[in-house]
Amino acid sequence: MKAEGQVLRPIRSYVRRKGRLTKAQQRALGSLWPKYGLDWDPENPTVLSLPETFGNVHPVTLEIGFGDGAHLTALAAQHPERNYLGIEVYEPGIGHLLLEAERLGLENLRVLHQDALAVLRFGLPESSLAEVYLLFPDPWPKRKHWKRRIFSPAFLQLIGRALRTGGRFTVATDWAPYAQHMLAVLDAAGDRFENLSGTDRFTSVRAPTKFERRGHRLGHRIWELHLCRR
Repeated sequence: MKAEGQVLRPIRSYVRRKGRLTKAQQRALGSLWPKYGLDWDPENPTVLSLPETFGNVHPVTLEIGFGDGAHLTALAAQHPERNYLGIEVYEPGIGHLLLEAERLGLENLRVLHQDALAVLRFGLPESSLAEVYLLFPDPWPKRKHWKRRIFSPAFLQLIGRALRTGGRFTVATDWAPYAQHMLAVLDAAGDRFENLSGTDRFTSVRAPTKFERRGHRLGHRIWELHLCRR
C-alpha cells in the first residue's frame, strides 16, 4: 500500500548506465542526433507516425536494446528497401551506432534513447511493425530480480499489438534458464504466436552479433526463438 502522494516507479528491465563516451561518440550524439535520433517524451507521449518518420511506407524492423548497433546497422545497410528503428538506453552504444550509420551513409535508420516498454505501450501504432529483434536481454538470474525480465506475458502482448499479422519476432539468449523462461512465457501466450522452429523449439538463422561470436569462442550455446504473429 503506497502512502498518500507517493508515486510508484515502474519496474525497469535494465539499469541505466552512463558509461564512458569517447570524443567521437560525444560528437556523434551532438551532431548526428538531429539526423538519426527521435525526440520522444514518455511524460507527454505521442504516437509516432512511422511513414512520416522515415518519409516512406517501407516495412519497419525494430531492435530493442541494440548494444553497439552492429547488428542493426548491418541490416539497414543490407536492406535499403526496409526501415530500421532502434531503442537503446546506453549512450556509448548509441554514439557508436550513430558513427557507423554516418560511415555507411544510412538513410533508413532512426534511434530512440528510451525505455522500450514505454515506447511499445504509448509510442507505436498498432500493427505498425514488420519485424522485431530482442537479442541477449539481461537474464536477471537472481530469483529476486526475475520481475525485471523484459520477456514477460505483458511484454509479449505489447509485441503482438505492435506487429502486423505475419510479422516476425526473434529473441535470443545464451543463458539456459532464461531460454526455458522464454518457452514458458510463450506457451502461456496461447496461439497468438507461431513458433517457426517447430518441435525443436529453438533454432538460429541470423548472422551472429559481436557478443554472440565472443560467446561461441567461450563455448556458450545460443538459444533462439523465431516467432510469427498470427
